[in-house]
Amino acid sequence: MTYPASPRTDPSRKSQRVGRDRATVHAVLDEAVVCHVGFVDDDGRPVVLPQLHARVGERLYLHGSTGARALRRAADGGLDVCVTVTLVDGLVLARSAFSHSVNYRSVVALGTATVVTDPDEKTAALTAFVDAVVPGRSAGSRPADRRELAATTVLVLPLEEVSVKVRSGPPSDEAEDLDLPHWAGVIPLRTVPGTPEPAPDLAGDVPVPEHVAHWRR
Repeated sequence: MTYPASPRTDPSRKSQRVGRDRATVHAVLDEAVVCHVGFVDDDGRPVVLPQLHARVGERLYLHGSTGARALRRAADGGLDVCVTVTLVDGLVLARSAFSHSVNYRSVVALGTATVVTDPDEKTAALTAFVDAVVPGRSAGSRPADRRELAATTVLVLPLEEVSVKVRSGPPSDEAEDLDLPHWAGVIPLRTVPGTPEPAPDLAGDVPVPEHVAHWRR
């Protein structure tokens, strides 16, 4: 299944790299730890902010303090946003400087984000945020209390106007550059977890849980 085509999310340049496959979009959103949310502020100036996100089905959740300007605006009928996610999979080194690139997977989602007002949906979304960063973590931590829930605003963006763009493979050097005496290829990149570091005030008899010890992205 695919998302419908949209002139706002389908770039004209390198269009062969653009797709709308739902499974690919979901995989990129789920693997990424951070997204960037773009919107226009009250003064008409563009703003882009990094945020955590969580996908539940065809809904993308964002959250922040109730006092944040974007979240206050969203309460007044919604906030038009552009949400982007990028995963860099490799550095592509070509023989010519012009042909250098990166291998990547990126998603662009456009739409109107609205405030989640249903208490059950809000609680479920906040649980999803925790598990989106470390799967299984919500069961290994205290849930938000009433004060914390009141201090947090959750936005939901329906995944409707979405595209994914992917570059993979070796460098694309020009034919006349192939005999140049310069190394060409790809430096793969991946996220590798280090050894978990316990909080300095953690009781000595609290073991490292499985979801922490075996975290992978």
